[in-house]
Amino acid sequence: MASIKHYIILLIVMSFNNIISITNAQVGTVTALYVFGDSLADVGNNNHLDLSLLKADFPHNGVDYPGHKATGRFSNGLNFADFLAQNLGVPTSPPYLSLSSKSNNTSAYLSGVNFASGGAGVLSSTNSGKCLSLDKQIDYYSTVYGGIVQQLGTTEAQNHFSKSIFAIVIGSNEIIGYAKSKSTDKTPPQEFINSMLSTLQGQLKRMYNLGARRFVFLGTGPIGCCPALREQNKTKECNSDGNYASVLYNRGVSSILNEMKTQFVDMSYSFLDTSSALLQYIQQPSAYGFTEVKAACCGLGDLNAKVACLPISTYCSNRNDHIFWDFYHPTEATARMITNTAFHGSAPFVFPINIKQLTT
Repeated sequence: MASIKHYIILLIVMSFNNIISITNAQVGTVTALYVFGDSLADVGNNNHLDLSLLKADFPHNGVDYPGHKATGRFSNGLNFADFLAQNLGVPTSPPYLSLSSKSNNTSAYLSGVNFASGGAGVLSSTNSGKCLSLDKQIDYYSTVYGGIVQQLGTTEAQNHFSKSIFAIVIGSNEIIGYAKSKSTDKTPPQEFINSMLSTLQGQLKRMYNLGARRFVFLGTGPIGCCPALREQNKTKECNSDGNYASVLYNRGVSSILNEMKTQFVDMSYSFLDTSSALLQYIQQPSAYGFTEVKAACCGLGDLNAKVACLPISTYCSNRNDHIFWDFYHPTEATARMITNTAFHGSAPFVFPINIKQLTT
């Protein structure tokens, strides 16, 4: 009788282990998450930039973050970098500048690093001196890459990077500046976007040469629909220049990634057309649980977009109703929804594969 019970228990344990193995096989193995970008993914790097005013380490930012504290995220709570980590089953990658001053930090780098910086752009001239440009972020990653190669050896290091995810969300700050410009001799939109894409192509190839093989790229949202740009219109409608530039940019980034995939057979990627996805929320808010698509939750003035989200500002009671947290950034609810689309969605929003497929 005892032997039969033992046999049954053994079968149950084996079945349970098989379920776990199948689940892991479906999700895939990700050794680390390396994040690059702007304020949509910054988890605290700008806190360490003493001369920068582009920070979010004060109330009411973080009102819904665990502990209700401002962490440097430009959000009422978690942002894209947090939700991507959750979906991948890895810890949120710590800000690089919180690690770089510590000794023996190569082991920490193996778990992933976040280089994103509020205000950053593709072009180094964007908010120069106030943030970490994408070029500077890649410079820092190069240091991380070198340390890991030295610790693990070339072969093991490349194996580590090939199983890692390299997430990028960049481009919004240039497009915001372009859309807000009232210059009479404004550069034509395609020409302006081409200047960004030319630089970005070199940056992505540099990342590939430094071991990146699996790319996740979140395109820019419908920039013209953020409260700061709506507020400039008498009708409070979206700024058409900003939205059109976003469409051109996303189309161009997708093309670059596709060309790289053709050139480098061991590279794979997932691209989210954030502009198209977010426009769905804006145009059909009730279908996604939103009631306010124009005004920011936190701020002052018309559409809460005259003054940034500062300690003197007011903020809405139910952040889940709002698409925008402040005059530029999405709420935690929006960031969660966008990330879930990137992870589980399909064309025309995410292509050629989603993030979950990228990791299997």
